[in-house]
Amino acid sequence: MSINIPVSHMAFLRARAGRSTELGARLSSLIEPSRQAAGCLQFALQHSQCDADLWLVSGFWSSQEAMTDYFCSPAMAIFTELVQDLVVNSLDFHTFKDVSAAQAAGEYVQPERGSLHQLAS
Repeated sequence: MSINIPVSHMAFLRARAGRSTELGARLSSLIEPSRQAAGCLQFALQHSQCDADLWLVSGFWSSQEAMTDYFCSPAMAIFTELVQDLVVNSLDFHTFKDVSAAQAAGEYVQPERGSLHQLAS
């Protein structure tokens, strides 16, 4: 039996000069469809308080499978369109998974199958 481990993604997008309002409007089209996607636990669009050209799109998913399915959905085409339409100056995209305190500290843990190994080196 597989265990669902929550995962998340964060995308930082920097608008080209004079295109921040357009970027925000286009990204806002992701909010409701993403929140309705299977396995979506939370989805947010945020605008920097310090940098008018910086936007953050983040999602929290019930499993890697749910996030991967979302990445394969038509909604994700917006990122390609934003680059092709020269709306964004940069796009920095990352995915994350939850870890225990021991894993984060790089300590030895007992894996499910029984052999010892170090998770972080």
